[in-house]
Amino acid sequence: MPNHRRRSAAEQNLFIAVWFTLGISGGCAFYTSCVIQSTLDTLSSSQAMALIIVDAGKNFASDDSKLGDKLNDATAALHNTCDVAYAVAVGCVIIAGALLWKMIRDRL
Repeated sequence: MPNHRRRSAAEQNLFIAVWFTLGISGGCAFYTSCVIQSTLDTLSSSQAMALIIVDAGKNFASDDSKLGDKLNDATAALHNTCDVAYAVAVGCVIIAGALLWKMIRDRL
């Protein structure tokens, strides 16, 4: 019979936190890939070049109102994707810091 070491409450909480954060990170990564694919599909439209860029690239106008709306939505989606990417990066830095703190503390 193998001898399993019982985890302390702190180790168990850290284990749960890491898995929870990884789940959120995975969800954010999936969301990001879906948004990027949607944006690429919109920008690869055959009518994508028939537009006018207004407000320093913040808004698009086109002779096709649906295309202008799609490009404005794509721009907003890219901004949201950027925010999600920053959130994932901050979460990863926090996890790395917590794990390093635990490693250093356990060595002392």
